Amino acid sequence: MANSSMLHIRVDDDVKAQATEALAAMGLTMSDAVRIFLKRIVNDQAFPLELKVPNAETRVAMEEARAMMKARQARFASADALFDDIEETRQR
Repeated sequence: MANSSMLHIRVDDDVKAQATEALAAMGLTMSDAVRIFLKRIVNDQAFPLELKVPNAETRVAMEEARAMMKARQARFASADALFDDIEETRQR
């Protein structure tokens, strides 16, 4: 086995707990996920996610989504209301 090094990072406790739970559902540990992430960087010689500075419209949508998650509310009362809004938006 190749030599290995310990990697220490700081992350918000809630983020760590949520990520650990999500990864466990995929059969992965946090260490597995970090190794995969770093291996992708090495193999692709690029960051494995597309990073962009969000425009004003996207920032508004992100804030709206955060507020909805915090309040545990949805924008639409039903799937039908969502689809109606999509159709109405298409016709504009």
